[in-house]
Amino acid sequence: MTVRSTPRNELIADTALALLAERGMRGLTHRAVDEAAGLPQGSTSNLARTRAALLEATVRRLSERETAVLTPGEMPHAPTAAAAGGDAAAAVADALSLALHRYLSRHRQLVVARYELALEATRRPELRAIYDRAGRAFREPMAAMLVAAGSTDPERHALSMVAWCDGVLFSCTAGQFHAAVPTRDALRASCAELLDGMLRR
Repeated sequence: MTVRSTPRNELIADTALALLAERGMRGLTHRAVDEAAGLPQGSTSNLARTRAALLEATVRRLSERETAVLTPGEMPHAPTAAAAGGDAAAAVADALSLALHRYLSRHRQLVVARYELALEATRRPELRAIYDRAGRAFREPMAAMLVAAGSTDPERHALSMVAWCDGVLFSCTAGQFHAAVPTRDALRASCAELLDGMLRR
């Protein structure tokens, strides 16, 4: 059942995301969400009666929030099939560097919450399905962009690009490079190098 989005529902899911980033999975409870959101006890239970339902609502809200980070109107012009391969590859590097830099400089909390939910999804099949469905909103456009850039194996190349993006986000949020946010120019150069190796060999 799809829960209709309302300001209170969004507040509850946003608070759940914040708690995941701050306290981890064990710190996410119905009572904790109510308290952190300043809502009457029982408000979160009215939205999501079980823990599974709360996690599902949180994953859906994460997907909405991440879509907003990647708002097409704020991104560079996406490459199209009519674009020359080199120009399209440069556009991919430009778009991904902007998205990564935006996450790392302004939305680190979302990244941490996503990793908490990803790990939980490995233990909950019902959450896995929702998490994977949300992930397709990023993976499928990536494959399309790579086709426009000249990829002859877009599924395999999309895996490489998504893995690289995830690796950068993890390393710069929770890994060895967490202390400093790489510049957008540095991210663009690294992405361009990866694309060059994939598309021109």
